[in-house]
Amino acid sequence: MDGKRVAKELLDAAATRVQTIKGKTGVTPCLATVLVGADPASVTYTQMKRKRCESIGMQSHKVELPQTSTTEDVVSCVTELGSDPAINGILLQHPSPPQVDERAAFEAIPVVKDVDGVTFGSFAHMWFGEAGFASCTPEGIVRLMDAYDVEIESKHAVVIGRSAILGKPMAGLLLSRNATVTICHSRTQNLSEIVAQADIVVAAVGRANFVQGDWIKHGAVVMDAGYNEGNVGDVDFEPAAERASMITPVPGGVGPMTIATLIEQTVTAAERQLGVA
Repeated sequence: MDGKRVAKELLDAAATRVQTIKGKTGVTPCLATVLVGADPASVTYTQMKRKRCESIGMQSHKVELPQTSTTEDVVSCVTELGSDPAINGILLQHPSPPQVDERAAFEAIPVVKDVDGVTFGSFAHMWFGEAGFASCTPEGIVRLMDAYDVEIESKHAVVIGRSAILGKPMAGLLLSRNATVTICHSRTQNLSEIVAQADIVVAAVGRANFVQGDWIKHGAVVMDAGYNEGNVGDVDFEPAAERASMITPVPGGVGPMTIATLIEQTVTAAERQLGVA
């Protein structure tokens, strides 16, 4: 499954919407990225996100806070961005340094600007099917499956991983599409037997090659949301690909969809805030 191609289609459509916003309001949508410290991977990710913004005609507002920042420093920064009408979406790059209460920092983001889908409010909106912003990686996975006409309704989906911004919202999105969902994790007993029953497997456990190829049912769809050192996913790709009907590569699968979803949700946030239909 080519995440790069589908992500480009999403970004092209978003670029057209940006031009409509500019034409109707004179305002250029803006995403603020907040980076605390200088973790090399986080620096790279925020640079990529800003470039994608600018590539479709959006503005990107960069905020870099020192490694020594406190929770109060980060919350104050995010609160200020939240009250700025020129900022339509806020991304707080994670993980933050250990002295920062990341949850407190996330909760300082207004729900209407939580385009990364990380707040309690966004999770509740997603779980209850209300208009809000889903966590970007799970939403990107669903968008990618839709682009490949993967049937979700009535299928058994196994989500391996239970993080607050990936595994849990992934289960909620699949459930909202009428899948039967099983949530597993690294401590689940008989995991291979459960995965073997799945029509859809979402691997989000954060361990390289954790999901073995012979666990996969023939014809299953495999979405690998892992990204580990050496550009390796959570699924042992080659043997899994021999069994799966469709599978996402790492890199080039889920990753591009995550960023495209972030940008697309920022455009949606701008439309809502500016009253552009």
